[in-house]
Amino acid sequence: MLARTYRLASLIAAFSLCAVPARASTLVVQGGGDGHGVGMSQEGALGYAEHGWTYSSILEHYYSGTALDQAPPNTKVGVLVGGTVRKLALESYVRGVIAAEMPSSWPLAALEAQAVAVRTYALTAHAGGSRFDVYSDTRSQVYRGVSAETSRTNAAALATAGQIVTYHGQPAITYFFASSGGHTEDVRNAFPGSASEPWLLGVPDPYDQGPLHSWTLNLSFATAAKDLQGLVRGRFQGIEVLKRGSSPRIISAYILGSAGRTVVSGEELASRLGLYDNWAYFSVKHGRSLTAEPDHSGHSSPSSPAPAGGTGGVGSSSPAGPGGGAQGPPGAPGSTPAGGVAAG
Repeated sequence: MLARTYRLASLIAAFSLCAVPARASTLVVQGGGDGHGVGMSQEGALGYAEHGWTYSSILEHYYSGTALDQAPPNTKVGVLVGGTVRKLALESYVRGVIAAEMPSSWPLAALEAQAVAVRTYALTAHAGGSRFDVYSDTRSQVYRGVSAETSRTNAAALATAGQIVTYHGQPAITYFFASSGGHTEDVRNAFPGSASEPWLLGVPDPYDQGPLHSWTLNLSFATAAKDLQGLVRGRFQGIEVLKRGSSPRIISAYILGSAGRTVVSGEELASRLGLYDNWAYFSVKHGRSLTAEPDHSGHSSPSSPAPAGGTGGVGSSSPAGPGGGAQGPPGAPGSTPAGGVAAG
């Protein structure tokens, strides 16, 4: 009887152990920056201004090999506002954008750099082809009219009146975004299919220290699999990075599944997972162990977890300001709002 009781107890204990669910794996993402990474980092411009740089030196740093010139007199900008195209004087348009893209409390040099970038972008974007030049929202750069004007941003517009960024004498498109994470990216890496413009090459950005300079995101495997639906073959098993840009934002990666793997661009990967940026390194946490995911890019992964930026996804607005940044080509990676991206 005692032996039977013992065997029964052993069976119950064994069943109980089998009934305990296995601890689920977590995808840990350590990242940096907020936005597409091309051109001027707004948080970086803030840092340079705080270190005594002038607006012209800030612009020269982010847009390599460029100079300042004057826009043609009496230039008008076609702005799509609520379905209607409005023709605005260039300077009036610039005044209505600056504070919508950068906090008016920031140093004057940063606001002046933003004014010139806004003015140049308006002349070079051609978002609507022959119909209009720019959208009034984050598809181009945010325009809020007279209601957005402040004395400080108007002073920045006046101090730089008519000035635009040029490369070899021609207006040079001036993409901008919220935060670089410490290095900007080559345009051809961020916007596949774009020409490799010499003034839009990645540069170090040591003074970018915004709220999303570094961040950490934790996703359960179940959540990641749901976010990546249609790309996962079989059961989601992780992410393998194939190639990174100069920053080092992800250019391409594999989504790993039990039934195979799927190639994905860095931009789509960031968009699907709700990342602030595609500057990201992946690890898998199971219990107390943390194992780095395969990475063939040649860039070393962070030696320790980045400061937590939260465990959720991307926010709806840029930490740099209420607007966005200067967007990439319509339909190209980076052309949707991503915090301070091209406004993207």
